[in-house]
Amino acid sequence: MTKRRAYPSDLSDARWALIEPVLSEWRAERRRYALNIGRPPEHDLREITNAILYVDRTGVQWRYLPHDFPPWETVYGYFARWQKDGVFAELTGVLRRLLRQKEGRDAEPSACVIDAQSVKTSTSVPAAGQGTDAAKKIVGRKRSIVTDTLGLLLAVLVTGAGVQDSVAGTDLIDQVAAAHPTIRKVWVDGGYRQHLVEHAAGIGIDMEIVQRTPGTRGFTPLPKRWTVERTYGWLMLHRRLARDYETLPTRSEAMIHLAMTDLMARRLTGEATISWRDPISQEQTRIPG
Repeated sequence: MTKRRAYPSDLSDARWALIEPVLSEWRAERRRYALNIGRPPEHDLREITNAILYVDRTGVQWRYLPHDFPPWETVYGYFARWQKDGVFAELTGVLRRLLRQKEGRDAEPSACVIDAQSVKTSTSVPAAGQGTDAAKKIVGRKRSIVTDTLGLLLAVLVTGAGVQDSVAGTDLIDQVAAAHPTIRKVWVDGGYRQHLVEHAAGIGIDMEIVQRTPGTRGFTPLPKRWTVERTYGWLMLHRRLARDYETLPTRSEAMIHLAMTDLMARRLTGEATISWRDPISQEQTRIPG
């Protein structure tokens, strides 16, 4: 088979080396329980991953994948199985720990930040899975994320946009407390309620609500919380996240994990993230921070 020309979203050898062990272990585990264990896999894991990254990075529909990738049905099938088996969340965790250590931090964080973002949805999202964010006048879904103080993803929850921040925050705090017992401090904005502060305190986490200065207009970075806002900016480099296109909220969460995996892998290898404004010049397109 003739080797295809590379796309800008393709994994380099260095980035593939970071994530290949997780994917190869997943495939080996499945083959141990497969009935047709003697049949070799038909498609290369790296090419499947490149195809999924192409969708996440460009926003193209699955059926519009270029023909030099494996069949779109196969690619989507792997994406769905990896989401169900927690592979994307596992990759996020592996790379986050490596990147924190590279930055001179402990592998596990002691503090985090929570924030929410409401986005519009496409026609593929069932009405039952949507909601209305009255404050932002958006009909769609809400992405609630938890990051460490470097802006690296710890947890994500996608709900209807009408779900109150504190409701989603309660679920996220419980997730973080279970997965990251070293967390002792969390910062949130004024959209989160006092009862969430009390819930966090009950599980040993000090939650601080960071308020805007009265009378402040326009965008103003808030202490401690600006890192999570920057994370949303990083995620928007992936066009699939400009709007929520996924039928299932769990698939939306997987796309966010995938985008963060892509970003962290680039930072670990020192590679540029190509900007859509200037796809030729890579010297000015490195991820900030």
